[in-house]
Amino acid sequence: MLDEPAFVLHHYDWSETSLILEVFTRHLGRVALVAKGAKRPTSQLRAVLLPLQPILVCFGGEGEIRTLKSAEWAGGHVMPTGDALLSGYYLNELLMRLLARDDPHAALFDIYRQTVKVLSSGLDNTTAPLLRAFELLLLQDIGFLPDLSVQTLTLQPLLSDKQYALLAEAGLRSSTQAPYLRGEQWLQLHAALDSSDPLTALLRVCAEWPAEDRAAIQTQLRNLLHYHCGVNSLRTRQVMMELQAL
Repeated sequence: MLDEPAFVLHHYDWSETSLILEVFTRHLGRVALVAKGAKRPTSQLRAVLLPLQPILVCFGGEGEIRTLKSAEWAGGHVMPTGDALLSGYYLNELLMRLLARDDPHAALFDIYRQTVKVLSSGLDNTTAPLLRAFELLLLQDIGFLPDLSVQTLTLQPLLSDKQYALLAEAGLRSSTQAPYLRGEQWLQLHAALDSSDPLTALLRVCAEWPAEDRAAIQTQLRNLLHYHCGVNSLRTRQVMMELQAL
């Protein structure tokens, strides 16, 4: 594979001088690569194989772990910092847990690249709505997000003034127990997901909601993601909470 657009999601030590990389590529999805000599002080790869940076990689091999031949920075933006950096690591953890290896997700790759670029821009008050937008698009891409215009079990259309909750095992259904959103809000999300630029549309929708509604969608998406990840809490989210407590 030559000049494949990619992002490094995670890496492991393989030897005293080499690394195993978990890389998200545009055309092959998540792949594992061995970067021989990448830990050497003189290696040019040290400054390139960084998380949340767009790179172009060349690699080969037929096994489960392929061999990295070269990598170069693709340009476009600098690495996020502060809370945006932790948010980027959170995105990477979601992709590591929810994407199978060698399963292409070209559209999701483009969404991820766009999301990381926004994180790197340093725009105020966009991080939380941006994460909700990415979570929705990720769940939709991998087939874990139900149709947000109807009740999942009955396929009855949502009523704008009624309350509905998104549940991991039951999908979207009528609910009187918080957290929930009104049918009108679920329909807003449904329309945004179907737009030509869903990330921007979802970001705009989530940013306009009051704080209690943003908290409600965050809790429901978190529960759904934890269910499909098979965990009670994600590592990066726990780190973010601990830092906020300090």
